[in-house]
Amino acid sequence: MKPVSVPCTIMRGGTSKGIYLLERDIPPAGAARDAFLLRLMGSPDVKQIDGLGGAAAVTSKIAILSASTDGDIDIEYLFAQVSVDKPMVSYAGNCGNISAAVGPFAVENGFVRASSPTTKVRILNRNTNKVIEEILETPDGILRYDGNVGIPGVPGTGAPIRLRFIDPVGSIFGRLLPTDNVTDVFSTDGLGEITVSVVDVSNPLLFVRAADLGLDIADLFGRLNENQEMLRLLEQLRGNVAKSLGLVDAAQDSAWKTPGVPKLTIVAPPCDYTAADGEFMPKERMDIVSRMLSMQRPHPTYAMTGAMCTAAAAIVSGSVVESVVGVRTDPGSLRIGHPAGIMEARVDFSKNEDGKIEIYATEGVRTARKIMTGTAFC
Repeated sequence: MKPVSVPCTIMRGGTSKGIYLLERDIPPAGAARDAFLLRLMGSPDVKQIDGLGGAAAVTSKIAILSASTDGDIDIEYLFAQVSVDKPMVSYAGNCGNISAAVGPFAVENGFVRASSPTTKVRILNRNTNKVIEEILETPDGILRYDGNVGIPGVPGTGAPIRLRFIDPVGSIFGRLLPTDNVTDVFSTDGLGEITVSVVDVSNPLLFVRAADLGLDIADLFGRLNENQEMLRLLEQLRGNVAKSLGLVDAAQDSAWKTPGVPKLTIVAPPCDYTAADGEFMPKERMDIVSRMLSMQRPHPTYAMTGAMCTAAAAIVSGSVVESVVGVRTDPGSLRIGHPAGIMEARVDFSKNEDGKIEIYATEGVRTARKIMTGTAFC
């Protein structure tokens, strides 16, 4: 079969890396597009040896970009999560890290003209139909990637990219609490009855306390990565929740039919721990410790949209997240201890006397870098 060629850009966005494609250059949505993206990444194969994937969920991502007919939007963006070891492409939910590089891509490719000293890019994420505003450093109208902002999980530093997700509630389910309850109890074989909170802000997350699972979160990442039985039980729990949300008819189908929604997230009170690079993380620097699963594997860092949702869940009285958060002087800010270090997310909100919450935006800071442009062959 004659190889198919496609122009592409590889960019790091936050703690993820992805392939950025113009929609006009790839097959239309459907089976042909999915097959093309799988071939491009080299999936299914645990090494992705015959494609551009990096053999991990955080490096097997694709951004599909196009111009917008809406005069208030600069660029439209569809996120695709390509499974490493399954012949599956998921378009459910968005990726905040990959979103971070959409603004620079828009400037690099003429969708937006850079101003000085900064440039605002308005992005429509088509997975969630939500708008993201990004502020880029563009002194003298020149896009900067270099700077002094560091983010845990990425070597070196870069120019800050400030992300603001507008009206982020109900990205998939249309409401803050998809189950209509602050907490629910699910019975799962091998785990027993587990209290969870499902919150949908920027992306839907399923929160559970580490203590309820009998897990030591300070040593969770390394041990959980090797504990196949616990990973199976956690996916069973996630599948039960996915079934209750109407995402699947049978819980055992969740890994195939809705692998990324909701993302299972384990939380605990602040504690001392050692990050993946060996740096000591004192509990005084964080408001919560959290670990995420992505595509049924432990996330090596933390999703940007996940951080935003965690910050939002922390202001929901009685939620699993609120129950473990330490004392904060600023309830709109949350410092999250994750496997690679500590990241902060913010939520712009108001709460009335009856406790009703209005969330206007979620915010975070990432960095990004263009790695290469060229032609890929599939």
